[in-house]
Amino acid sequence: MSLLSYETSQDMLNLLKVNSNRYESIALSSSLGRVLAEDMVAQFNDPQFPTASMDGYAVIHADLQNKSILILGDNPAGHEEKRAIKSGECIKTFTGSMMPHGADTLIQIENVVVENGTIIINEGVIKGSSVRPIGEGFRAGDVLIKKGTKIGFVEIGVMASLNKVMVKVALKPRVAVVSTGSEILDLGVSSDNSAQIRSSNNYTLCALFEQAGAESIQLGTVGDDKTSIMQSFENALACADILVSTGGVSVGDYDFVKDIIPRLGAEVIYKGVAIKPGKHVLVAQRGDKFILALPGFAYSSTVTAILYVLPLIAKMLGRESVYKIIEAKLSEDFNKRSKLTEFTACNVEILDGEYFINFKDKKVGSSAILTNMLNSSALMISGEDDGNLSSGTFVNVILLENIQ
Repeated sequence: MSLLSYETSQDMLNLLKVNSNRYESIALSSSLGRVLAEDMVAQFNDPQFPTASMDGYAVIHADLQNKSILILGDNPAGHEEKRAIKSGECIKTFTGSMMPHGADTLIQIENVVVENGTIIINEGVIKGSSVRPIGEGFRAGDVLIKKGTKIGFVEIGVMASLNKVMVKVALKPRVAVVSTGSEILDLGVSSDNSAQIRSSNNYTLCALFEQAGAESIQLGTVGDDKTSIMQSFENALACADILVSTGGVSVGDYDFVKDIIPRLGAEVIYKGVAIKPGKHVLVAQRGDKFILALPGFAYSSTVTAILYVLPLIAKMLGRESVYKIIEAKLSEDFNKRSKLTEFTACNVEILDGEYFINFKDKKVGSSAILTNMLNSSALMISGEDDGNLSSGTFVNVILLENIQ
């Protein structure tokens, strides 16, 4: 079987046309975790006028040389101050208040003593002290939050300051997940014999896709029967943007999925990539729907879902990526097991501001060991041209705990 290089498969995936302009308007209070579907542009300056950043007295800086300065009164926050001070005068001004016209400095309460309606200066301040200038936070026309940003608590706070009652967010892509194989036993179903395998792929992948911003549709398991698989896939394509299946893509007698997908009227974009694990991954398209058939082993299906499904979800959400790739240094020697591009579970630590990786407690074995991804693991990438790598070598690493 001729295999695409990993780099070529990613380039082809990136070239697939998806509809990334679908959105809905929802209340700001309900937008946490959603993806912004428009740039958030400031319509005004913040602040819109010079503003006190502390409690104190608004003064003309040159007057701080005087023995005392006359207090004209108070200027509470939210009050539209219309008085203008002249030399020798000041107004008590509170945090967040508009600075009175004529004042250029705020001297803090702690720096003065009040006597007979005047302030006596104990300690001076520099000109402009404790005054927020116009546009200190942002200027009208500034893009404060870019389209494609996942909305967190800070984004909600900034949008609230812009008086955004409703927010445009990307529609969540719907991803249907089904596990194939007569040996697969769904949760809660009693086992007939010890050769059966408890289903985990569909639950792992649904959680992964929801973490990446999609809506998952759990379709459970289906046995190795062509008619049943065909019907399950048709049902999935009727209600989802992406169909993800696990199992049935290899070369065994009961691996029906690879043969069924073309019968669904889907165009196979590619089948077979020079990666370990997951070289039998298949990517297909039917209209504006996508089908990704992944291997059945738990670690293999999870890795290929990260590499091939998550980028599609990101494209549909208008995002560049849902995970971060960093450069890290090997803390120990690494023995490469194949001539393919390998994705190896590893541990990441930061020492003196630099990323290091090791393989402590990571088992070497088949592509079924999902537990290798526990404890905030990452995926080290070693290329087709790489051989065994020595300690101290720099490698690229996909950070899994940053998937969002």
